[in-house]
Amino acid sequence: MRHRDFVPAGWLRFPTRDGAAREAVLVDVQTHGVPKHNAYGLKFQERLAIVVTDEPGTLPMVYALRKGFPRLAHQHQEPQGSPAQLCLYFEPTETVLRTWTPQQFLHRIQWWMEKNARGELHLADQPLDRLFFNSKYELVLPWNFEVLVNKGTEFMLVRAATRPDGGETLRLKPKTGEAHATGLLVELKLSPIIGGAVELNPATLGQLEDLVLMRGSSLLCAMKPQFQALVHSQGATTRAGNAFTVILLHVPLCREEGVAPERIDHRAFLLTEDALEIGVATGALMRHEGRIYSAIGVFCQQQPTAWRELPVLPLEVLNENTPKSARAQSGLASDDDPSGVLVGAGSLGSALAMLWGREGYGRWTVIDKDHLRPHNLSRHTAEADQIGQPKAEAVALLQAWADHDANPIKPLVASATDPQRSDVLEALRSANWVIDASASLDYPRYASTLENVARHVSAFFAPSASSAIALVEDAARSIRLRTLEAQYYRAIIRSDWGREHLEGNLGAFWSGAGCRDISMVLPYSRVMLMAGLLADDLPRFRAQEGAAIRVWNRRTDGGVDVRDVPTFQERSFELGDLQVYLDAGLEKDLRALRLGALPNETGGVLLGYYDFTVRALVLVAALPAPADSTSTAGSFERGVDGLKEAVGEASRRTAGVVGYVGEWHSHPRGHSAAPSSDDVFQLVQLALGMDADGLPGVQLIVGENDIQVLSGAVG
Repeated sequence: MRHRDFVPAGWLRFPTRDGAAREAVLVDVQTHGVPKHNAYGLKFQERLAIVVTDEPGTLPMVYALRKGFPRLAHQHQEPQGSPAQLCLYFEPTETVLRTWTPQQFLHRIQWWMEKNARGELHLADQPLDRLFFNSKYELVLPWNFEVLVNKGTEFMLVRAATRPDGGETLRLKPKTGEAHATGLLVELKLSPIIGGAVELNPATLGQLEDLVLMRGSSLLCAMKPQFQALVHSQGATTRAGNAFTVILLHVPLCREEGVAPERIDHRAFLLTEDALEIGVATGALMRHEGRIYSAIGVFCQQQPTAWRELPVLPLEVLNENTPKSARAQSGLASDDDPSGVLVGAGSLGSALAMLWGREGYGRWTVIDKDHLRPHNLSRHTAEADQIGQPKAEAVALLQAWADHDANPIKPLVASATDPQRSDVLEALRSANWVIDASASLDYPRYASTLENVARHVSAFFAPSASSAIALVEDAARSIRLRTLEAQYYRAIIRSDWGREHLEGNLGAFWSGAGCRDISMVLPYSRVMLMAGLLADDLPRFRAQEGAAIRVWNRRTDGGVDVRDVPTFQERSFELGDLQVYLDAGLEKDLRALRLGALPNETGGVLLGYYDFTVRALVLVAALPAPADSTSTAGSFERGVDGLKEAVGEASRRTAGVVGYVGEWHSHPRGHSAAPSSDDVFQLVQLALGMDADGLPGVQLIVGENDIQVLSGAVG
């Protein structure tokens, strides 16, 4: 060993139980940065044992051999009476070994000595160490533990299978039957303790009491009143067999004297004895004629000590997630907890419910009238045992299993378009926002007719699930889903990405005996990919006031393109018993076509779709004049060159939704949109032509400053 501050003092070689060879080099280490008479009890020279092994992937271990070596921060846990082992690194062993050298290792030992002697091993902003070393045994508390305790809930202890490392997880749950051990929980809130040294986990109740006494509090004094509260004047009897006691310590940790606690440390200790027997052992209770009574007021010359030898099992204390902690773990704002409605609990709806439920995001009501069938499980979050269950109830149950009702989902087995369901309307009105994941046109078009309901979002997949789409209403609902749908179609018709956007479904299969029992082939991996994109982005849209249309498209190389489509306000015209909807984006296009043709008139075909269920005609796009059209300053006659192909392509790109609905033309400068006699004649001819399909003839005129929509039908 070539270091002037490390003087060899001996060498040992010894076998281990696992057959690995170990050697120890004894050294006297001088650390010049250790102050004399420091408050932490470290000396300028300390004797250490550096233990090395031939096991790959391990670091040398360093033990302090001086009797009375202080218990300090950053020491490994060792059995009682064993030499203290220095914890030299903050990083995992695998990380340290990448750059480890013997010379740096020796410097690290001296660094540890100096920093501990000066009280600087903890940085000013570094969290305090916990009071006790980690344990491989865990106790998981319910998310609503404090509420259950205040209600006087009786708990049971549920043990999981022992892990390969010998560790075990125990869960404290409200008692539901006799199958599990019934336990008493003794909660103790100790006085504040100054952080610093990490204590060894005690093996007995006496060792635990000694450690607590060293930190200025008393476990026994806190326990006795709780034991005495267990018995009444008639006494009590111990429970046979399956009783246990859990001592749960809440320890406020301070950085220094006189400073408010920085955090609360929690540690539990399991005793397999009944609490009454422990009370007798501590002298808090006494046994008389087969029953146990309080020992308050009973004089005893000799204090009992048998309690000191009662074995305790140290348990790490873990808590089930609350929605708030789940949001924090997911990187979401702690106060971002909207009240939402999810319409549709199918592939996308169930995935969104699961993702947001695990993240603690939102309090949800799920509306769906359908039930689970076997084929649904290939792309639904439900389990096989839930086949036949209503989808809304299945999603709610999955969430209850995931978080023990910390953030329950309210299921409504109903059609969201049923105006007779008052509970559905109330949910839509009381929510902060509504997510339509129904994968149909019915609900978003119906919802657009509703007043006094929450802001809506329509989220869906393209047929092959290679794209996800979100149509987001503005906060004031002045731009509703019906017009966002039209603007989305217009973007598909006009954009390069729209050419194959709604194509490419992977096929279909029969899922039942009926003629309508047909489902699309859709891999679950794509469902979850697209659902993940939507679940991640939609909360950000809620924080914005404006409307939005976003398309996520997965490329063949695995990347994802994100496209935002501009949104526009809508206006409407009454045509008999139909309402015609036209958005400002289409109006802008029409005016640009008129301006580009001046001083001549121009015109073309109107594209859109009818929905007689909601009594609506929605205009989507206007095609420009075909090349063979005739245009003058006072007239326009539309041609047909390429028109059939253009209308057919628009229909193909929109999966047959958008088609021919009428004609449009412009008027020259200085003229309004009032129809001329020629316009009336054209409208009559248009009405006669459309009557074969039972549809009205629709004519749109663009004037200097106005637009008119006319309709004609055969009487």
